[in-house]
Amino acid sequence: MSSLEPSLVLGSASPRRAELLRQLGVGFTVYAADIDETLLSGEQPRDYVERMAREKSEALDLASGTVLLTADTTVVLREQSLGKPDDKEHARAMLNALSGRSHEVLTAMCARDHGHTELVVVRTLVEFGELSRGLIEEYLATDEPWDKAGAYALQGLGGSFVLRVDGSVSNVIGLPLFEARELLQRFGLVPVLGKATA
Repeated sequence: MSSLEPSLVLGSASPRRAELLRQLGVGFTVYAADIDETLLSGEQPRDYVERMAREKSEALDLASGTVLLTADTTVVLREQSLGKPDDKEHARAMLNALSGRSHEVLTAMCARDHGHTELVVVRTLVEFGELSRGLIEEYLATDEPWDKAGAYALQGLGGSFVLRVDGSVSNVIGLPLFEARELLQRFGLVPVLGKATA
């Protein structure tokens, strides 16, 4: 094993994932993967996020001495994946469906170096309160819903829709930090908690 610590690449364009990863104090660079994120016919939500995380990883070149981390998050309601909304009507339908119900958030993380690949899936249960038509319309008038799975952001105004969270809060935002820290440690990257190095 080399005495040099491997470098980390985050294969994601998500500013939320980058912000969360900085909390671990591991230096990294960002290269976004451009892939087709279409859900396959009959594909189960867990299979979907696993495939997305893996395909994002495979779409990027891996330099020597580098660890590549990719991830994908989906909101699951009644065993159906709710991705990012296509338009305002789609976002409205998602929020109406989530109102007053519990849903799952699944994030798959894929870490890869030249030696091996490891995939981890984390599940969080989120319960929404009842959302009035007026509240949904006010939210749709903001910039927040448009690039978020399930059309809401827990870390933003959408957090006021949530009655309770059972599991990792950071998972709902896009990167489960406990599991990410442990995963990176298995690849020889030692987080320095509280030290923002990226």
